[in-house]
Amino acid sequence: MNEQVGTKENDSERVWLRDTFQRGVPQLTLRAALVGMLLGVVMCLSNLYVFLKTGWSMGVTITAGILAFALFRAAQGVGVVRTPLSALENNALTTVSSGAGYMTGGGNMAAFGALLMITPMRPDTIPMVAWFAVIAALGVFVAIPIKRQLINREGLAFPTGTATAETLKTIHGDASGGGALKARALGLAALFAALLKWFAAAKAAWMPFNLPGSIPLPIQIAGRKAAEWSLELKTEVVLVGAGALMSFRTAWSLLLGSLLTYGVLAPRMLADGVISDVGYKEIVRWSVWPGAALLVASGLTSFALDWRSVARTFAGMGKMFGSKRGQPADPMDEVECPAWWFPAGFVVLAPLVIVLMGVLFQIPWAACLVAIPLAIVMGFIAARVTGETDITPTKALGPVTQLVYAGLAPGNVPGNIMSANVTGGIGLHAADLLTTLKTGWLLGGNPRAQFWGQLLGVVVGAAVIVPAFYLMVPDTSALGGEEWPAPSCLVWAKVSEAFAGGTSSLDATAQAGVGIGLALGVALALLEKFAPKRAKPFVPSASGLGIAMVVPGGNGLAMFLGGALAELLRRAKPVLAEKLVVPVASGLIAGESLMGVAVMLLKIAGVLAM
Repeated sequence: MNEQVGTKENDSERVWLRDTFQRGVPQLTLRAALVGMLLGVVMCLSNLYVFLKTGWSMGVTITAGILAFALFRAAQGVGVVRTPLSALENNALTTVSSGAGYMTGGGNMAAFGALLMITPMRPDTIPMVAWFAVIAALGVFVAIPIKRQLINREGLAFPTGTATAETLKTIHGDASGGGALKARALGLAALFAALLKWFAAAKAAWMPFNLPGSIPLPIQIAGRKAAEWSLELKTEVVLVGAGALMSFRTAWSLLLGSLLTYGVLAPRMLADGVISDVGYKEIVRWSVWPGAALLVASGLTSFALDWRSVARTFAGMGKMFGSKRGQPADPMDEVECPAWWFPAGFVVLAPLVIVLMGVLFQIPWAACLVAIPLAIVMGFIAARVTGETDITPTKALGPVTQLVYAGLAPGNVPGNIMSANVTGGIGLHAADLLTTLKTGWLLGGNPRAQFWGQLLGVVVGAAVIVPAFYLMVPDTSALGGEEWPAPSCLVWAKVSEAFAGGTSSLDATAQAGVGIGLALGVALALLEKFAPKRAKPFVPSASGLGIAMVVPGGNGLAMFLGGALAELLRRAKPVLAEKLVVPVASGLIAGESLMGVAVMLLKIAGVLAM
């Protein structure tokens, strides 16, 4: 009997409830919610800009946490705020910001951009806001039944959530001023990037000068200047910041992919008559096929190799929904989100998703009915994989859904794209909430406060992302061009076209590109899994190589530069790198992207020349 009691006392949940949980401490306060919404809008706009440039969505929680700390510290300094922001308030605030900022991820904007690229559709703003809000909200509800299993009991890492917790502990508890240093570094980097963007993009008679958008390389390839092949050094520091936040393996893989695609393959394609001219838009019409195939194959292979995670997901689901009859009252029930919230959310939101799928995208009702259970299962899997690896596998789960729908509704390109959007959106937002809940678990936060914060964030994000997309890309023909390469949109579009029409509809060189990409994707995934530990740093990143094939060569060079500088600092000054790399990189991204949006608004208003 005593042994049983002792076991219960040592249970991870009871220990957390006794020693870590901050009962009664204010968390989702009015000021935390309002500032979280404000920063969520900032992160949403910034991430959209970065996404259209690079195909990536940058991390939100750490940046938002540092920004919030800086804002409240400044407000306190001038007497506007009396009480300092607490770590738990900041945690709730970053949860709101994350829900909004990640509206670009999970295939949301990739699917939306692909839809606009390859169909005549241009859905109205309000229906699309409803679409993204409902999908994201359903993802939030999906996280409820698996939170206790993945975080409380299994203690999965959720590395970004853990890193955010450590950051918040540092900036709110560091008497030496570490938090102020990070905030200052982020602010100065943002100011620098904003000024560069202003003098590069703002064109008017009263402007004293303009900076060039790129610096040409003093080399020739196949008798033409390197810049004609899109190999040039871009002066957009958002690309440098994005590269600094990547692993160095991904960064050098981007360099390798850019040089191979634009310095080797493109000249060969031109000589063979596969492409008719140089320039990014002409080259990418061919290179997108091996690039997309590489990304899909590597994602699916990695997912298949991680079958144990899938098995653990379904085993965990059995425990979650198992019978609790005859068991004593669980004190965690007063803290955690009630289990009935999930079926209640499902009953309300699932019919809305089905109706929107049918009305907006003319997806057959039978196919719509398959969407939700498939997406929820995929969401459970995505959440576990994120917890174990910090990578939400939307590039693998999306094509799985597309393949299913290719059988249910053959030839329906809009349906093929947006059905995968359902899977990706639900998976991303379930994983995102669980990542922030991991932060809350480590800090002693209230899960219910974070749940409501995440819901608030996704509604704000949905309301911002669609009009912002239409504002930044008024002419969809710009997608896939030099200004907005939008590589993820290109990949989703080509995969959807291939599933709708079959690869047999492609010309011989494109088919060969697909075959090479598939083989390379599988090979790289296998090498990453089974190569000796010492050899793994030298295995190219499939993501880096694949993206390099669908962005301008100059983008790959700039991102490599950022990754190389960050890696040099990490090796030379690891302590300084720990303090500065993330804030400086985040500042460069935020400064340029927000100034880019501001310049665009001034052009529309007629203040600046188009």
